[in-house]
Amino acid sequence: MSKEFTESELEAYLDEALAPDEMAAVESELRANPKLGKRLAVINGRRDAGIHTIGEIWRRHRISCPNREQLGSYLLNALDAEVMDYYRFHIEEVGCRFCNANLHDLRMQQDETAETAATRRTKYFQSSAGYLRGK
Repeated sequence: MSKEFTESELEAYLDEALAPDEMAAVESELRANPKLGKRLAVINGRRDAGIHTIGEIWRRHRISCPNREQLGSYLLNALDAEVMDYYRFHIEEVGCRFCNANLHDLRMQQDETAETAATRRTKYFQSSAGYLRGK
């Protein structure tokens, strides 16, 4: 039995904003149901024609997502309690994949040892030394 997906689920699928298991469910259904492919084509056509809903604009521009600087402050616990609560909700409850990816990257940078950073800087300098001129 095929699952009937809502317009918002399909739009989230196109934006790659569904959870991995939901993305897999849509892809599986796409293989089995050509009508679903036609629905997605209509949604893409509407987007390409410039006909947008407020929800689409909100999702596409990630209006509710904090930027990297704000995520860095979140990681350092350097924000007001209300803002921290909102970011925690957005990251943990909503499960925003884009913010989680940014946060993971910021954590990796934070956890990087000083020795690793110095080694990387040395490699960058050595690889560009021929381009630097002394004055």
